[in-house]
Amino acid sequence: MAVFGVSLSPLDREGTHVSTSYGFLSTYPPTQCGLATFTSALVSSLRSPRDVVGIVDVVDVASSRRPAEVRHQWVRGQRGGAESAAARLNGFDIVLVQHEYGIFGGPDGQDVLDVVRAVTRPVITVLHTVLNTPTLRQKAILDELILLSDTVVTMTLTAKERLVHRYLVDGAKVMVIPHGAIDTRVGDQASARLSGGRTAARAAGEGPIVLTWGLLGEGKGIEWGISAMAQLRDIHPAPRYHVVGQTHPKVLERDGEAYRYGLEARARALGVDDVVTFDARYLATGELGRLVQEADVILLPYDSREQVTSGVLVEAVTAGKPVISTGFPHAVELLSSGAGLLVERQNPAAIAAALRRVLTEPDLAGNLAAEADRLSPALLWSAVAQQYRDLASSALDTESDRVSA
Repeated sequence: MAVFGVSLSPLDREGTHVSTSYGFLSTYPPTQCGLATFTSALVSSLRSPRDVVGIVDVVDVASSRRPAEVRHQWVRGQRGGAESAAARLNGFDIVLVQHEYGIFGGPDGQDVLDVVRAVTRPVITVLHTVLNTPTLRQKAILDELILLSDTVVTMTLTAKERLVHRYLVDGAKVMVIPHGAIDTRVGDQASARLSGGRTAARAAGEGPIVLTWGLLGEGKGIEWGISAMAQLRDIHPAPRYHVVGQTHPKVLERDGEAYRYGLEARARALGVDDVVTFDARYLATGELGRLVQEADVILLPYDSREQVTSGVLVEAVTAGKPVISTGFPHAVELLSSGAGLLVERQNPAAIAAALRRVLTEPDLAGNLAAEADRLSPALLWSAVAQQYRDLASSALDTESDRVSA
């Protein structure tokens, strides 16, 4: 296991860092999904003049136009594809498998096992989902994947506890490393809020901005946020609710824009379409960062009771923003020290009450934001990547000792 705070990078006899090559098995941009976004950010943070990073990209259709770091494309369901993917991954020092059931081919993504069985290098598996009540097949897949891995990473303590107590995994095999976030902080933003500072939008006489962003689809709970806005019409200037993000590609393929159109219809029916706006773009990091900084409150009205990892939640906290969220597991864990308020799922009245508090109670927004600022440094991608470096070094040292013995 890695010892955090102490560098465990491989050293040669002179004490110089030895280069490490990292092979990722994951989806990757231009694919638009949380796993691809996560992997891209971690790859960017791990890459260095000494360290090499390569991707085996899981795709539906192979493409000749791919980023330089993508060394191989594994087409789902392709005959011999698992063996080819494993062969490419065996060319790296350490293999990092990003796991989500819906990413890989086969029922519940079981084809991932064919690759990992054939990998001969140390394997670190990052679990983006740990279900509380998996099906028998889902549990069997995860059980074998964990058995084949040298180390397993979860992004929350809740997920680790599920593995230990429900999947009976040895806790020593599980490392908790948080989901990372880019640094969108403004140097003195917390002190400005605590001293009564106001956003540019509010200073211009416009209402405060409530922001939800991410890929849209059923279960995001945006409808409850829209209903909550109808209960805040007495606040002046009126708060505005910005919903930013395109419909998830798989949802778009299956249902088209039905969910978004339904949300727009709800806003019109409730008479809040003047303060609820939709931006259906998939935004680049810089533009999204600017939108987050302009917001007064981040709202995560998700329906899920299972979600143990939320990149949007981490990005909101790292930006130093007050967060209002339903009580899905990651939110309960990350916001427990006071960086946000938790509300009941599918409860517009509870969301409206929490928004009213943040927008009207003196000092509350500043206190929530100050705690978010305190948590931020450990959640930045630079800090997260260093933990992965340390973990990889530990796995390689263990492998070296095993071979020497």
